[in-house]
Amino acid sequence: MTWFLFAGDMLVMAFMAGLAVWALWGSSDEAVEKTAGIPLYDERDDERHDERDDG
Repeated sequence: MTWFLFAGDMLVMAFMAGLAVWALWGSSDEAVEKTAGIPLYDERDDERHDERDDG
């Protein structure tokens, strides 16, 4: 049973690594940078900051 779980985990890990390589390989550098920055930058943050300065 342990080997079954281990083999399943390795298959899932290989799939996820392959998916990441496939996604990064086929995308342009600009698209990768934009996607990577989503959690770090949000255009609405600028709007919220401007509203706080006005108030």
